[in-house]
Amino acid sequence: MVVSGSKRRQLGGALSAVPGQLSRNLLGSVKGAMRSFPQDGGCLCGDLRYSLGEDPVTLYACHCTGCQRQTGSSFALSMIVRRTALRLVQGQAREFSVKLADGRTKGGFFCNRCVTKLWGDSRIANLAVLDPGTLDDTSWVRPVGHIWTHSAQSWVKFEADVLVYSGAPREEGVLALVRAWKAGTQPP
Repeated sequence: MVVSGSKRRQLGGALSAVPGQLSRNLLGSVKGAMRSFPQDGGCLCGDLRYSLGEDPVTLYACHCTGCQRQTGSSFALSMIVRRTALRLVQGQAREFSVKLADGRTKGGFFCNRCVTKLWGDSRIANLAVLDPGTLDDTSWVRPVGHIWTHSAQSWVKFEADVLVYSGAPREEGVLALVRAWKAGTQPP
């Protein structure tokens, strides 16, 4: 499903406004996966290592200007995972928190030596936002959607089979991202 044109502009809202019921729906939605778990990852210098014990809830690309600035790139990949599925197995991650100009707070964990950001806070309880480029095997990493596309770089083109949202998706959009990931990761 692709949301386009005026429908794209109508979507908005913040994940911070997502009610508890949605959080329960998201946490209950992760079933089997085509990959084997755990999947391991770490920082650039190797001081920090983590293990992801189960399939993510969803994966999307965020084109907001905050993610562009934080990554120094055109967008950030955001892999939503259960906090209980993510385990630091080596090293000590350092926490950061930054208040943005629009009042939101962005936070996460990084390596104190090489400053690789590994994961961030989610606005939904019991979830974390893993930076999937830090996984040892990224061959299976493909976003099912794109958010905050109104601030995407002009050269970015969106594939026809992905979800596209002008801003932060509302509850139905978040659930669509979860369903799209689940549909693409189920064994045949």
